[in-house]
Amino acid sequence: MQTASAEAQPTEQPAAICPSCGSNKTTALYQLDAIPVQSCILLDTAEEGRAFPQHELNLCFCDGCGFIFNATFDEALVNYAATTEESQGFSGTFNSFAKQLIDEIVSRYTLSDKRVLEIGCGKGDFLQGLCEASGALGLGVDPGFIPERLQLTDGGSIDFRKEYFDPKTVPQAPDFVVCRHTLEHIAPVGAFVRDIKTTIGNDREVGIFFETPDMMRILEEGAYWDIYFEHCSYFTAGSHARLFRQEGLTVTDLYLAYGDQYIIQYAEANGRASGVPLDLEMDLDRARGLAEAFPGRVREVQAYWHDFVETRRAKGKRIAIWGGGSKGVSFLTSTGLGTAVDQVVDVNPFKQGKFLPGTGHLVVAPESLPEAPPDVVIIMNPIYLDEIGSHLHRLGLNPELVAV
Repeated sequence: MQTASAEAQPTEQPAAICPSCGSNKTTALYQLDAIPVQSCILLDTAEEGRAFPQHELNLCFCDGCGFIFNATFDEALVNYAATTEESQGFSGTFNSFAKQLIDEIVSRYTLSDKRVLEIGCGKGDFLQGLCEASGALGLGVDPGFIPERLQLTDGGSIDFRKEYFDPKTVPQAPDFVVCRHTLEHIAPVGAFVRDIKTTIGNDREVGIFFETPDMMRILEEGAYWDIYFEHCSYFTAGSHARLFRQEGLTVTDLYLAYGDQYIIQYAEANGRASGVPLDLEMDLDRARGLAEAFPGRVREVQAYWHDFVETRRAKGKRIAIWGGGSKGVSFLTSTGLGTAVDQVVDVNPFKQGKFLPGTGHLVVAPESLPEAPPDVVIIMNPIYLDEIGSHLHRLGLNPELVAV
């Protein structure tokens, strides 16, 4: 089995140009010799999983704006129109969070009969919920959208297009723009924000809502499982806001949510100055310090989890990870732990029966665990610890339960 070889100590390389601010003050931060080029793809056999294409990863840190990016990213290797499964909508915890966001947006903006554009709408459930709650007219754009997955009940007030975002294909300028967990998949981030401005048009009062993973937490925790090939762009709250301000947008609110894992940013296109920076944007010095310490931090965390798994394996314990998405794939491949983990569990029924890229693990349903009970379950996101613990209890299981 081919596994990724992680090297947290950067090597000397020519400075890459920052795709956010254009600076050449960039330094190598974190390298992987090989990592699957897609981690949420659905594969039909273990052999297909083990043979799935891999590519090197080279994260760089921009000292000018704090943006972090994969300098060896090749978008030609990633096909979002393929059968992928990124949805977290089978978790009650996640659905409750999404509902809170919808309620927040509706409380801030009057969207009845307004046009809402969601860029990277996934399977469409967030846009559907927002339109039902607000009376908005929705357009969702995503190459991975699956029409038969969504039951539309609003009489046709939402249109979904299975395509990549392109300003030229948006029929009418939106009154509100939503973009959740998409910006991190975009390499030319500056051009992407400019495309949004083009779509909006000039001199229009338009609200903008973005949700993006927070890189500051990843740096602080040494959370290498949150680094994968599709995520070519990594933001702190400050670098996120700086990108929007430099493109002439006004950042109106900025905060961290979902266990401080996600950046929530509201902005407006209104033709005015980009405004005074918010407190959370003042993070560049902290980002510099954490980036400098990150290679050593990753080595410590990788060593911890390698020892944790191997120690229990040596005692004959069955080990499962809960989370058959990107985090699970990166956790298994970045430290070469594939052969030491017996089971991969996920509540998403569309992942079950499919195989992970890189290791070829079969993804199983929680309900199958009593047939081969794990002694240890490693949860790939601590925010689901209580939810998963309750699920295991209902199944009559009481394994050692830990979260990364």
